[in-house]
Amino acid sequence: MTRLAATPVAGILAGCFAAAVALAGPAAAQTLDTVKERGELRCGVTTGLSGFSNPDDSGNWTGIDVDVCRAVAAAVLGDADAVAFVPLTAKERFTALQSGEIDVLSRVTTWTLTRDTSLGLNFTGVTFYDGQGFLVNKDLGVTSALELGGASVCVAAGTTTELNLADYFRAKDMTFNPVVFDAISQTIEGFASGRCDVLTSDQSQLYSLRTKLDDPDSAIVLPEVISKEPLGPVVRQGDDEWFNVVKWVLFAQLNAEELGITSENLDEMRASDNPSIKRLIGTEGDMGEKLGLSSDWAAQAIAQVGNYAEMFERNVGQGSPLRIDRGLNALWSDGGIQYAPPIR
Repeated sequence: MTRLAATPVAGILAGCFAAAVALAGPAAAQTLDTVKERGELRCGVTTGLSGFSNPDDSGNWTGIDVDVCRAVAAAVLGDADAVAFVPLTAKERFTALQSGEIDVLSRVTTWTLTRDTSLGLNFTGVTFYDGQGFLVNKDLGVTSALELGGASVCVAAGTTTELNLADYFRAKDMTFNPVVFDAISQTIEGFASGRCDVLTSDQSQLYSLRTKLDDPDSAIVLPEVISKEPLGPVVRQGDDEWFNVVKWVLFAQLNAEELGITSENLDEMRASDNPSIKRLIGTEGDMGEKLGLSSDWAAQAIAQVGNYAEMFERNVGQGSPLRIDRGLNALWSDGGIQYAPPIR
């Protein structure tokens, strides 16, 4: 059973940044050993967002961001359930990672140049290609974002969403009234209570948040997409070993989908003569050794969590309440842009 970490993070102040940056130096280059010795991965997630990271009434977390960490735990520790999930607001997330409170951040976080260069952090890949949009009540009679001039807009603080919102309205010469909340979960409460006319976030999140309304069909997502939002896991800079581990677990899941390896047929695939399959599941070569892991690191992740398609479909795809199409998140060979370097 996955566990919820009890360690408080709300009190971590931005003043910790200097000490956190120091962690990104040689002292930080021990995350893999630390996780192995601890026997548990500490993963930063949202405070609750269906399809991405959301706890049930028993405290068990599910979602595509959750599965990212479960796959890493399976590869490193051989146990996908050896994860402590730390719920974080947008304001808390980077400081929690910088300070060492968590080992990896997997929390609908957009990869940008500023974040990649000035926070002492590294993005390890893209788990979901997204874009920002707008959710409105049907009763508002709006069919385009160009009709939102003067609207009050619910938005989460400390996000690229805030910046994109301001840029879009300024570029369109429109005014708006921001209604700012600390957490994504609070924005839908504000929208439902009528504190704002519009809710803005990544489109995937809008579909997720809409399910929380008493009548989800009362609201629509407008067609405009106003930004690029590549979402993915984040680790501290200065620890290339750990950076490689988290990065290649995702690449292994993408390669597994491309090669037709699933959690259900993995045992059959062990008899394959395909060199790419043999290297991936560890029956040939020393790929695990290169990462500081066991030879079956990728096989463990696939067996316990699945390939990328399995992870996507059950959490946000057609097998989930969100029913989001693969779109850009389809493999490059299927018309999307998901593409992983080869394991060789």
